[in-house]
Amino acid sequence: MEINEQQIMTIIGAAGASKAKAFGALAKVREHDYEGARAMLVEAKEADLQAHQVQTEIITAALSGLDDSGANLLMVHAQDHYMTSQLARDLIAEIVNIFEARDAEQDK
Repeated sequence: MEINEQQIMTIIGAAGASKAKAFGALAKVREHDYEGARAMLVEAKEADLQAHQVQTEIITAALSGLDDSGANLLMVHAQDHYMTSQLARDLIAEIVNIFEARDAEQDK
């Protein structure tokens, strides 16, 4: 199996969708809609899992010797998108927690 551009574009597309959902969750926080924010973070994680599945297929093929194409610039670019989408999702999840706790304190 050789790494193909379709697999790489799947990683990039899924990572972009994940990041967009994560920032959508942040917009929900501005509206004090924490349930909506958490729902968007679940959608972000689902997109991340799609990217992760393809990434795992590529890595498994490379480690098993089925792929000798090596890392190319497009694959590195895909990995960059994937890692930043995970970071955005994780950071925004923590922001949701912080603001929700703050609002709960103010409502007392």
